[in-house]
Amino acid sequence: MTAANLVGEIEALAEKLGAARTSIARRFIGQDRVVDLTLAALISGGHALLIGLPGLGKTRLVDTLSTVMGLKGNRIQFTPDLMPADILGSEVLETAADGTRSFRFIEGPVFCQLLMADEINRASPRTQSALLQAMQEREVTIAGQHRPLGTPFHVLATQNPIEQEGTYPLPEAQLDRFLVQVDVPYPDRGTERDILLATTGVEDARAAAVFTADELLAAQTLLRRMPVGDSIVEMILDLVRACRPDADAPQIVRDNVSWGPGPRAAQALMLTARAEALLDGRLAPSPEDVRRMAAPVLTHRMALSFAARARGQSLTDLIETVAASVTHVEAAA
Repeated sequence: MTAANLVGEIEALAEKLGAARTSIARRFIGQDRVVDLTLAALISGGHALLIGLPGLGKTRLVDTLSTVMGLKGNRIQFTPDLMPADILGSEVLETAADGTRSFRFIEGPVFCQLLMADEINRASPRTQSALLQAMQEREVTIAGQHRPLGTPFHVLATQNPIEQEGTYPLPEAQLDRFLVQVDVPYPDRGTERDILLATTGVEDARAAAVFTADELLAAQTLLRRMPVGDSIVEMILDLVRACRPDADAPQIVRDNVSWGPGPRAAQALMLTARAEALLDGRLAPSPEDVRRMAAPVLTHRMALSFAARARGQSLTDLIETVAASVTHVEAAA
């Protein structure tokens, strides 16, 4: 594969992603940053945690992405009484016409390519853990048998940030399996006006398929072949390591952070920085791409200390401060 061919493939993928954004915008109006972060998670081969108040279009976005990316999608509404078998499936005993009996496995909704886990923190820890193996290994083990999931397989989970009664916070091990956290804010006035007019008429806009599952897999492979300079690699390492509250961390981290991100955060930052560049039509990530992806990648992999929470410290602001202080190696030379 020559460099010219690689450049051509990257440019073609960037154009295709532009068409995907246009198709998504027909049903999910505005919120361009939310769309870009979610697309970045998909083309990086990962999962995304969408956090926002009810009615901000999270479900609509996931449904639209299923169509645009050409993926078979399923939705699970998480509730306190949901059981692991409701997600994974179960074996049932069947009696044939000749009287013989045998077990048959009935697949649960996790056997798809794009799974929407709606209000994932409403299910019990036992049920939440049913997704741990699926998210990491893209397979589940039931009755001692390994069963592969869809290819590709992505989980887009949603959470309500304010309603905490009757919820079970996700454990750190499961949070770490989400490539990015996507905060879904209120739309601005102009966007809300467009939403109002578009969704109260006779017909609802429809999105068109842009990718197929095989094309998305090819895009994920191409993303990993995008060049990354040594200085960007060092910047990613410096940023992730600076967010750990040890003796070498900045004072703001030592004063406010109780635990920081692990090596998986650096992997996520490497992939999503490439995706950020690709979505902007560029061939390689820049320092600004790393800084823009810092908060989405690191926020759910860190925790503020009790004193920091009492002071009203914002984890996002802290990460952005640390990211701004990390100097690009070439610029410092």
